Amino acid sequence: MQGHFIIGKTEPDTKVLISEKEVRVTNDGYFVFGIGRDRKYNIVITLNKDGDRQKIVKKVFKRKYNIQRIDGLPEEQVTPPEKVYARIKKENKLISSARNIDSNLTHFKNKFIVPVENTIITGVYGSQRILNGKPKRPHYGLDFAADEGTKIKAMLDGTVTLAETGLYYTGGTLMFDHGHGISTLYMHMQKIFVKKGQKIKQGDVIGTIGSTGRATGAHLDVRLNWFQTKLDPATVLSN
Repeated sequence: MQGHFIIGKTEPDTKVLISEKEVRVTNDGYFVFGIGRDRKYNIVITLNKDGDRQKIVKKVFKRKYNIQRIDGLPEEQVTPPEKVYARIKKENKLISSARNIDSNLTHFKNKFIVPVENTIITGVYGSQRILNGKPKRPHYGLDFAADEGTKIKAMLDGTVTLAETGLYYTGGTLMFDHGHGISTLYMHMQKIFVKKGQKIKQGDVIGTIGSTGRATGAHLDVRLNWFQTKLDPATVLSN
């Protein structure tokens, strides 16, 4: 289904291609990939072991997303001023570079945990707002609303690849590498307790909830990526 995180398992030493993109395979045969929000075409999985090729075709099912229209907003809430364009471009490159990391870590195989307990989910993956008639980028995360200062836990073991306190859109921002192109992104944080390059264990307190960046209230926006493909975090947090 669109937006989903997928783990596969095959025989060790098998070459695996996902729609012609070769992906890493762990020593015990695990591989991982994701399906984008708007993907329309089938997923083709090609397996090659010792010259024996097998092709598996999987249909991608469509999802319905919530579309919200809001009119009459001040223009500065819809489009950022030109003076910050260069800054936004630079910050987007930082995040994009972290998403491109392709390490041999295998943490992605394990079960994720919820980053903030006993909270309300106020924003879901795939939803989109049309502000003053202008379609904005879809929301690619999961929003957890809680008081400022609420502790945030690491959802999975990983290595910190980005730790920034004041990005324009996302404010206090953390990214973790979990291996094979899988990364998580935590945004709008008030405080960050870890630094780039640090190895983190699942459940470690990594910072606190805030309303930094372009946020309308205190919350944590969590993202899940397979390289540049943005996935639904709910697909790894649900039972």
